[in-house]
Amino acid sequence: MTDDTYDAVVFDNDGVLTTLVDRAILRTAAAETFAAFDVDPAPEDVDRVTVGVSPDDLAAVCDRYDLSPEAFWRLRDETSSRAQIDAVHRGEKRLYDDIDAVEAIDLPLGVVSSNQQTTLDFLFDHFAIDSWFGTVHGREPTPESLALKKPATHYVERALESLAVDADRTLFVGDTWVDVVAGDRAGCDTAFVRRPHRRDHTVELPPTYEVETLDELLALDRVPVRSETAR
Repeated sequence: MTDDTYDAVVFDNDGVLTTLVDRAILRTAAAETFAAFDVDPAPEDVDRVTVGVSPDDLAAVCDRYDLSPEAFWRLRDETSSRAQIDAVHRGEKRLYDDIDAVEAIDLPLGVVSSNQQTTLDFLFDHFAIDSWFGTVHGREPTPESLALKKPATHYVERALESLAVDADRTLFVGDTWVDVVAGDRAGCDTAFVRRPHRRDHTVELPPTYEVETLDELLALDRVPVRSETAR
């Protein structure tokens, strides 16, 4: 390990460590949330609270149907988390085949995800990878969390603080433009993983690195590799 190596690597989860679930599963969970409040929403409102939800989206939808944003969002997050957990049990959400590359990195590791903390806790315990990471940060089931998720730096900065590392010596690894922006805004170097589902994804802010697999991270000069897994 040289003085030029990173002090830590922080990963996004969905699309990086674990596969995505079908959007239809998440949309069904959103529809079930409305049903629990005896609301028959317009299809476009179900879409607005399925993925990529902004504070404005939530406020507008809840105002339209006279719902409490706090109560609606808590149940929506619980329903979405349960749907993802069920997808894991069905074998539809799994670890990527190149996950062993993460364990090979000889640095403190962290995770920052816009998914629910409950979902992350289940995933990492179920797949027995929780011991790999010094810190794992997901969203709380509150409307306020929507303004704090990436591309905001809030959860990235919390992870860096938990790992006790400087941003400028940390690599943030993600698979969306929001990951690249959040990592860059926090002062980290960034690696964009262009998985097959991101072939046409536009990343306007150039990442420090672009890779197709996690294995390629092990070839980066600033990423030390455990000797028993060196490649």
